[in-house]
Amino acid sequence: MGLLQEVIEAALAVRKSAPLIHHITNYVTANDSANITLAIGASPVMAGDPDEVAEVTARSSALVLNLGTPNPRSIAAMVIAGKKARERAIPIIVDPVGVGATAFRKAAFEQLVHEVPPAVIRGNLSEVKAILGLPVIAKGVDSTETGGDAGANAVALSQQLGCVVAVTGQVDVIADGDRVCRLQNGHPWLTHMTGAGCMAASLVASCCGAGASPFAGTVAGLGILGVAAEVAHSSLKPDEGIGTFRMRLFDAVFQLTAATLERTIRFSEVKGGR
Repeated sequence: MGLLQEVIEAALAVRKSAPLIHHITNYVTANDSANITLAIGASPVMAGDPDEVAEVTARSSALVLNLGTPNPRSIAAMVIAGKKARERAIPIIVDPVGVGATAFRKAAFEQLVHEVPPAVIRGNLSEVKAILGLPVIAKGVDSTETGGDAGANAVALSQQLGCVVAVTGQVDVIADGDRVCRLQNGHPWLTHMTGAGCMAASLVASCCGAGASPFAGTVAGLGILGVAAEVAHSSLKPDEGIGTFRMRLFDAVFQLTAATLERTIRFSEVKGGR
């Protein structure tokens, strides 16, 4: 089966199976993550207390661990949930938000990948470079990095940690070892709204939770967001801005069909990140 067919089947499988996606995420974008999960046809749960996360994870189809607003209690909950997910072979998607911004975030990420190795890491270029120990340019938790090294960095981190790594940006790069996919869909306005990366992780988790492989599920989730962003922006009137774009983005994900995805998604596969 080709990657395009895997992507289409992943999108269809989400609406057919409505997987439960457990998020331990940040308070800034939790609502966005929940609503985008519902829009694609999955079901979100946002349990974050260490006393209940194992039980909730055991009932889930995928687990999202997001470092956007970390604290010792949330990190402890992530480890507990992650261990239960590993025990049940439930895919773990880690979103290392701002991992290079503070020593605490870096240590938390390193603890997570050591104790509960993920199936997928989704980050921006600054975050991936910080994990690799490379110099980065960042402003708070936002990336200001651009350039042609995303593919090589994605491959390097994928091989180092033995998981799928997605570097999202103007072109999304997804690496699984030396297998690399470059996605060209999306719109610059995604960078002007809080939570786009968090929503991307939720869509990836929804596709992986519906049975797609980590690689195909990541391509599918990011492809869905990129195509929906193009549809949302194309529907705007001249006097409509980022608020309407945000609303239309949810509508576009909710209304997205397999035929539209197949017709609109633009990607290429390469070797070695080049």
